[in-house]
Formats: sequence, structure tokens, C-alpha cells
Amino acid sequence: GDPSYALYASETGAIFESLAARATLLHETLNSLEGYSCTPLAGAMYAFPRVRLPPRAIAAAKQQGMAPDALYCLELLMATGICVVPGSGFGQREGTHHYRTTILPRDEKVAKVARLLTDFHAKFLDKYGHDDLQ
Repeated sequence: GDPSYALYASETGAIFESLAARATLLHETLNSLEGYSCTPLAGAMYAFPRVRLPPRAIAAAKQQGMAPDALYCLELLMATGICVVPGSGFGQREGTHHYRTTILPRDEKVAKVARLLTDFHAKFLDKYGHDDLQ
């Protein structure tokens, strides 16, 4: 091989290791949250977690003329600056709520996102209720 191959292999390996660590952190964080479920991120740069929402949040969204997952995403953005895409725009199954997020931010930023998301979700459930998540 080419003299630059060792450097290329090292840099590429570090990038893939970092992406794998971010995927693991995000997957574990999402699945630790009440009402969340997320499949492992295998080979993708996106997570598409399911979020079970309280009936009061669903009613508040309908009252504002928006999908429940859009309400969740908007409140997340306003409270934390984290921008995710509501799953309702992807043709999700009726009665389910999702959003799409990515693992592309650098390691330290993904760790911060995990902390902010955890805090936000707890406050969201405190606001709208923990019972009968749908």
C-alpha cells in the first residue's frame, strides 16, 4: 500500500468508533426514558424512537391543531434548542408518536443532548401527566 493508507485507516476507524459510541449513548438514553422505545441504531445515522404521550398532551396538541408528536418536538425545541423532526411527517401508524433525530453531532454534543432530553422529558411528563401513556 500507499503511504497514506495507515493514516486513512486510523482516521476512518476513529470516525466509525465515535459514531458507534454516539449511537449506543443515544439508544440507551432513549430507552431509559419513561414511555420511550427505540430499536438499536445499526448502520444508520438516525434514530426514530416511539414516544408514548399522556392523554393531556394529545388533547393539548389537538386543541392547537397539530399532531401530538409535533407538539412534543416543538416544546423540546423551545425548552432545549434540540431540533428533531416529528414522525407524523413520515406516515407513521395511526395512534403512534415518533420523531427522527440524528447521531451526527460530535461526542460531547450528543452527551449534552442526552442530558437535555432526559431533563425535558421528565418536565414534559410532569406538565401533562405520567398516567396512561399512549
